[in-house]
Amino acid sequence: MKRTSVLTVLVLLLAGCGSSGSSQFTVGAARTFALAGFAPSKFAAGKPTRLSFTIDQPSGRPLTSYRTGSGPHTGVHLIIVRSDLGVLIHRHPPVGAAGRISETITLPTPGKYRVVVDAYPNLSGPLRNFQLFSMITAPGTAPRTPIGSFHRTAVVSGYRFALKSRPRLKAISAAFLTLDVTRPDGTPAPFTPWFGALAHAIFFRAGSLDYFHTHVCSAGMTGCTSVLGSTRVTGRATRPGQLRVGVLLPVPGTWRLFLQCKVDGRVLTAPFTLVVR
Repeated sequence: MKRTSVLTVLVLLLAGCGSSGSSQFTVGAARTFALAGFAPSKFAAGKPTRLSFTIDQPSGRPLTSYRTGSGPHTGVHLIIVRSDLGVLIHRHPPVGAAGRISETITLPTPGKYRVVVDAYPNLSGPLRNFQLFSMITAPGTAPRTPIGSFHRTAVVSGYRFALKSRPRLKAISAAFLTLDVTRPDGTPAPFTPWFGALAHAIFFRAGSLDYFHTHVCSAGMTGCTSVLGSTRVTGRATRPGQLRVGVLLPVPGTWRLFLQCKVDGRVLTAPFTLVVR
């Protein structure tokens, strides 16, 4: 447990994007960020509902200043996943008056969902981003969708995502997944920037719901490097129809990758099951 706690703090301090953690972020005894006024905790499945919260700083005052710019490492990423990894919701809500953050979301089915608030504060010092966590529920009989085993290909709305080869992944070790993405007619898919990146790679570990998040950028874009200790990984897309996704996961296990990109005006989410040694 001690080793895991140390690793979690390192990831939170140094990762370009997310990691696992608790419902509040701590650096030393007096440095605590926490969710405040988080509501509601219960939703009706299929009904749009306004979720809102603030992030309290160690001083007790709401955090109001967040990083801005053209890259993905800005503002707040709101990511919600169903406990069986069958549903993913990914938003970048605006920050309102006095630091209040609100977003209308719809939980499509009953079940338990983990909420990840991945924040990029505009603060001096080594803290680039941190994650805060909560749980929400939609009453009713929750589906239990097995994530299944590894498959090299995923087809979403007729678009085909195909891995070049079977990945060999190890915890805390940088690796890359190279994918060809084609339209229903077989031509290379042209990627459009979405939330500051050409693609988002969102990872959740089966069972524990540990979290990590990397990005894919074009050659001229910045802000796509993820860091874990002394290890760095940067995803790139150099031509239509091909993604090179950086992978840097903190612990071994079975992970679900939700690969998201915008093509032809629609946001596509391609799921892959990955085993990390």
